Amino acid sequence: MAQEEKFDAIVVGAGPAGISAAITMANAGLQVVVLERGEKAGAKNVMGGILYRQMLEEVVDQAWKEAPIERPIIEEQRWFMTRDAAMRVLGHKNFRHRERPNSWSVLRARFDPWYAGKAEAAGALVIYETVAERLLREGGKVVGVRTGREGDLLADVVVICEGIGLGARLLEKAGLKAPLKADQVAVAVKEVMQLDAGKIEDRFNLEAGEGCSIECFGDSTMGLSGFMFIYTNQDTLSVGGGCLLSDYNGGVISAEDVGRSHGRPVSPNELMEHFKNHPAIKPLLRGAETVEYLAKLIPEGGYKAIPKLYGDGYLVCGDAAMLSNPVHREGSNLAMASGRIAGEIVIRAKQLGNFSEETLWEYKGRLDHSWVMADMKKYDGAVPLLEHNPQFLTKYPELLDRALEEFFKVDGLSKREKQRRIIKMFRKEAGLRFLLDNLKAARAMGFLPP
Repeated sequence: MAQEEKFDAIVVGAGPAGISAAITMANAGLQVVVLERGEKAGAKNVMGGILYRQMLEEVVDQAWKEAPIERPIIEEQRWFMTRDAAMRVLGHKNFRHRERPNSWSVLRARFDPWYAGKAEAAGALVIYETVAERLLREGGKVVGVRTGREGDLLADVVVICEGIGLGARLLEKAGLKAPLKADQVAVAVKEVMQLDAGKIEDRFNLEAGEGCSIECFGDSTMGLSGFMFIYTNQDTLSVGGGCLLSDYNGGVISAEDVGRSHGRPVSPNELMEHFKNHPAIKPLLRGAETVEYLAKLIPEGGYKAIPKLYGDGYLVCGDAAMLSNPVHREGSNLAMASGRIAGEIVIRAKQLGNFSEETLWEYKGRLDHSWVMADMKKYDGAVPLLEHNPQFLTKYPELLDRALEEFFKVDGLSKREKQRRIIKMFRKEAGLRFLLDNLKAARAMGFLPP
């Protein structure tokens, strides 16, 4: 490739955000190049494993029916866990999703090459094993990127979708984003565990080919601010989760920070083993063999941590934009939506022949008037709530466990006496703080005004 060649757009990162942007722009006839540091799409990309139909359909229309997905998610469950119990506090089995799925379980190593292939089929050039080392700027305007393999590549606009991994620092190097703090990012680990499809369906009460998700809070993470999960694939299980990096240490992210704890002898791997050996989880995984181990940093800084998303010659999407909703474990949908919208704004800028901040600001405007920023604002306080109020994941699940044990126990006491004991227990051990904490949680979850 000639170093002086100029593109309409350079996309950094071949994840859901970057490929969504690339497909959108390439379908409009723009010259697009995608830079991916992995040897193939999906090689460096990690997520829990849930993908949403509508956001994919908005990019590829009905071609989603060809996608290499695992299982449509028919049932979703949320559990609170203590050391000796698991309480299903929420569950929904929706048989309408058999005909028109809301979401699927996916394995990125299978899905991402297919998705990148759609970008290439639309005319985008995807270059693998290429790292974008820094943004090129002229007079304050971003005009391209410097790579270690292809040299300098120029473009009218750079769409930054590189995530927040340890090698993702384009915005920070350019002074366009502050370094992330340890309470703005989670360390998540995941194992892909091989298990016969029939056993998966038997253990999770599924019909052939259908899937479910289970997300667990409380003792699943040893009371730390995060959650663990099991997602059913065709013949594997995605098992994992994590918590805030600040629960391991109190510093700014660096390669040395990950896995180091201050005052808590807990590592991401220890969290995983603790979860896998919980008495409610262990039987579900019996006989499953780990075939892949993955780790990722996930943005959890909320709305206040979102950097400036546009400027002269650049846009920011997906994880790089800190777009993540940990309450609903959503990330891929925000990535695809932001990438698609960014692509549409670049198409408009091309038509106007103007890639300045005055044109590209419309990207932020579109996001602000969409469900993306509505959700980011709604749950902005959710992660700090758990971080600074560990009782939600420790003391309160334990009280609920004991109350339910009393409620279901048949021991000769009247139901009225049992009710009296439960109320007395909550008054004595939780009291007014329990009510105040619930009001605090309702505000953080957007159910009450702040």
